[in-house]
Amino acid sequence: MFTKGALQGITVIDLSRLLPGPYCSMILADHGARVLAVEDTRTLSALFARRLYRNKEHLCLNLKSAQGVEIFFRLVEEADVVLEGFRPGVLQRLGVDYEQVAQVNPGIIYCSITGYGQTGSYRDRAGHDVNYLAQSGVLDLIGPAGGPPVIPGVQIADLLGGGMNAALGILLALFERSSTGKGQCIDISMTDGSFSLLPLAAFLQEASGGEFERGEHLLAHRFACYNIYATKDGRYMAVGALEEKFWKNLCVCLGCSEYVPYQFCEDRRQEIKNFFREKFLEKTQAEWVEILKTVDACCEPVRSLAEAFASPLLQERDMIASERKCGQFPSIGVPIKLEQTPGTLRTPPPQFGADTRKVLQEFGYSEAEITGFHEQGVC
Repeated sequence: MFTKGALQGITVIDLSRLLPGPYCSMILADHGARVLAVEDTRTLSALFARRLYRNKEHLCLNLKSAQGVEIFFRLVEEADVVLEGFRPGVLQRLGVDYEQVAQVNPGIIYCSITGYGQTGSYRDRAGHDVNYLAQSGVLDLIGPAGGPPVIPGVQIADLLGGGMNAALGILLALFERSSTGKGQCIDISMTDGSFSLLPLAAFLQEASGGEFERGEHLLAHRFACYNIYATKDGRYMAVGALEEKFWKNLCVCLGCSEYVPYQFCEDRRQEIKNFFREKFLEKTQAEWVEILKTVDACCEPVRSLAEAFASPLLQERDMIASERKCGQFPSIGVPIKLEQTPGTLRTPPPQFGADTRKVLQEFGYSEAEITGFHEQGVC
């Protein structure tokens, strides 16, 4: 039974594609917002769609047609949010940019997600996650010492820099509108969002005198206490024993108490790391998990994707919805846990255009009109 979500009563028209925008609107939909995903081509069947379109309705609508634009503005009259992820200027040419939409609905929140933002010399430049990470300085921090930067397996710029920041911006704008009644536009740059993740890295660079080498700083392999170690069976253990008490517990467990005073000693750090590498190679990952399960030392196994989806921990936290599957893996749960108005997984991802007829009827169009729109390529 669906409990009232925190965003129940909010309607979002999502014109975005691919990953950042649909991820943002999924967050809003999970928490009760009505999300109308609007597309004119079948990108819904693309790589990400099955997991990003849950709890949403899907409409096929051609905004390159005059009738499609007319229908869009009828939807806008009763909407709270418009979300888009096109390059700057695209929706202006179609006549559905913020200025045009705000004339119809002054209270609209209009959120645009782009790679480099609505202003600046890079505003028209194309890009993807790896490009935004590269420009922001994030990519240069990822990878082994002495080696090249490594593309992360998770799309940091798309999801954090774009999707999550867009959701946050929309919520802030809705809160502001609740007291002023005024809508506004939101400019989300995935490069800006990626760069904003660097406060600790900037501090560490300052603390090191301006020398911040990839794979060779406090939180990336420099010391034994914060590192990754291979095990006998070719798996890995992640060690994050930064605080002295955790470091001491780990050293006692591994039989190297003599290293406790030298946790951050530059002269002995390589010696200690070598010891740890050799020590962890003596046993399998499963054996280390058993040994360390009662040791308060911040040591955890590096789980595979399949193992994470079978994790008892994540099942306990309702992060794995085993009754709902999208392909091989169950659906991912809702990470933001609200006590009174929890987010929920209510409906599976719709097929392309599945809700077009129903929604258009709701907005006053007759069966004959809708059939005509379909024949004309409007929807």
